[in-house]
Amino acid sequence: MSTVIIGILPQEKMRERVLAIAKGEYKPEPTEPKIWFTSMRSLAEVLSDDNRALLKIIQETHPESISSLASITGRKPSNLSRTQKTMSNYGLVEMRREKNQVRPIAVATEFQIFA
Repeated sequence: MSTVIIGILPQEKMRERVLAIAKGEYKPEPTEPKIWFTSMRSLAEVLSDDNRALLKIIQETHPESISSLASITGRKPSNLSRTQKTMSNYGLVEMRREKNQVRPIAVATEFQIFA
């Protein structure tokens, strides 16, 4: 599993960057972050100690569903579902639909942060 590179930019700077990319004025380097947060606070909320531990559990146990993950962690499925959706929106977890279930897959458990 590779290390995910995360960047932190204020909302206005992020908007300027995205517009420059869209206009062809700027081409991101392959080594630049693919995941961005607008503040260290928002990053800390998503990558809290509990959520990093959850990513590690997902990586180690390969749960078949959110219900299975709930049994492993002792957390409520509704709580896990919200957390997984947020982490999925940032590209930290892949939510793979298999049969009648959604299987969480950890994309990374190690992070490099650029502010």
